[in-house]
Amino acid sequence: MTAAEAKFLLDPYLDWTRRESIPIHEGLAVDLLTAETALWPRLGCEAAFIHLSGRGDWITIFLLALPPSGTSTPQRHLFDEVFYVLSGAGQITVELADGRQKAFDLRPRGLFAPPLNARYRIVNVSQQEPMRLACANNLRILMNIFHDETFFFDNPFAFPERQRDCGNGPIDRNPQKTGFVPDLGTAAMMPATGSARSQLLLNESSLGSQLCEIAANTDEGALCSDAGLHGLCIQGTGHTLLESGGKSPFERIDWKPGLCFALPEHAIHRHVNTGPRPARHVAIGLGTERHPIVHARRRTSERRPPTQIQ
Repeated sequence: MTAAEAKFLLDPYLDWTRRESIPIHEGLAVDLLTAETALWPRLGCEAAFIHLSGRGDWITIFLLALPPSGTSTPQRHLFDEVFYVLSGAGQITVELADGRQKAFDLRPRGLFAPPLNARYRIVNVSQQEPMRLACANNLRILMNIFHDETFFFDNPFAFPERQRDCGNGPIDRNPQKTGFVPDLGTAAMMPATGSARSQLLLNESSLGSQLCEIAANTDEGALCSDAGLHGLCIQGTGHTLLESGGKSPFERIDWKPGLCFALPEHAIHRHVNTGPRPARHVAIGLGTERHPIVHARRRTSERRPPTQIQ
């Protein structure tokens, strides 16, 4: 038996992140506006990996940091991702399978999902201010299935059916079939006295996003989370109380813009808005109401009617 054959409990994704030699941040929550980054040659900009304790097996977060006037190297890869703009202003240009290019202006609190395996490049348009983006993606589960990074980063297969509605925004009425939301902080949601949730289908992506608004001075009560949801705080003050694995008392996550936290599957949690204004966060996970993928998400979607954004 060779040394390779004797190995067990391998995690190809974690092995790959260590080989990329950029910072890896772990914990219950991470402030993405201040987390340390370092040059990632693969992207041509600074970056870090965010491995939260509640992340599960499905998705992970890349943190990207572009200096003033900085650009990323052109990218294409065989995994879905959703970009959330933490700070700064920029532009992302996507090259479609038919040769056309589409450019989208990125501003703080904007959300964008590029089509699968379409080549793109990100540019920081400011000459004075840096730019930071959170990139939620499903590379973790896919690399643990296929193992070989070349399959993901050097694969020419095009998905023209995934590109037909690229950037079909701004956000419109249900169904929310859009790959681009200019500002999650100002997107109008259906009136609610307590909390409101709106599903964003993000075209044909395997990743779904849920925009959540919690009314001022409101305690949502106990909820149970779907698999591996990652939350990004948009605005407002308050906290999330999290119980996982029978732990008591609850662990507390205090909100602030740019904070990223993950809800473990089946964890009991409570969102509490302690401020005078509505608070918002966006939760990103594997599976959508169109393509549930994960059984827990399918069951959740079957129990509730589709939501809307006005």
